Amino acid sequence: MTNATATASAANEERPPQAVAAGELRAAMRQLAGGVCVITVGDGNNRTGLTATSLVPVGLEPPEILITVNQQSSSFPILLAERRFAVNLLAHHQQHVAERFAGKDGVRGVDRYEGAAWQRSERGLWLLKNCLVALECEVEYIGLHRTHALVVARVQAIAPGEHQQTPLLYWQGGFRRLAGPLPN
Repeated sequence: MTNATATASAANEERPPQAVAAGELRAAMRQLAGGVCVITVGDGNNRTGLTATSLVPVGLEPPEILITVNQQSSSFPILLAERRFAVNLLAHHQQHVAERFAGKDGVRGVDRYEGAAWQRSERGLWLLKNCLVALECEVEYIGLHRTHALVVARVQAIAPGEHQQTPLLYWQGGFRRLAGPLPN
């Protein structure tokens, strides 16, 4: 290795990686379409929830999922206290539910449940009628990372819904629905 090569190599090692701006990452992640779900938690006057696209299966045996929740969300303290929640995967006609649980127009808490049909499960969780499917979950692990909490939960029960409906998607900063399958 020549002195010039060694110097250039050392300079590259000392140079910190270029930071990615939050807006750049947001724009990049808007290229990824995601299914929309509503997380419901709590009961009575503490009943609340949030809209999410960050739902990931972690394992099948045992059946576990991972969600991420902003720690500043009004639902997060209730999730911490209750340690159980439901995940309602939304159909394309349930955009209004997604918007209410996202806090559109300042709607918070139990008021988010207005305008949709709900049923309480045997476990006491709130399930949206006519959604694609609902998962009843119990928290197993919460890890805090910067602004968000990574929540791993065991799926305790699955309430089948209307599987023939198309899902509600979120892409490019707006709600969408599937147009249909691609030809083979």
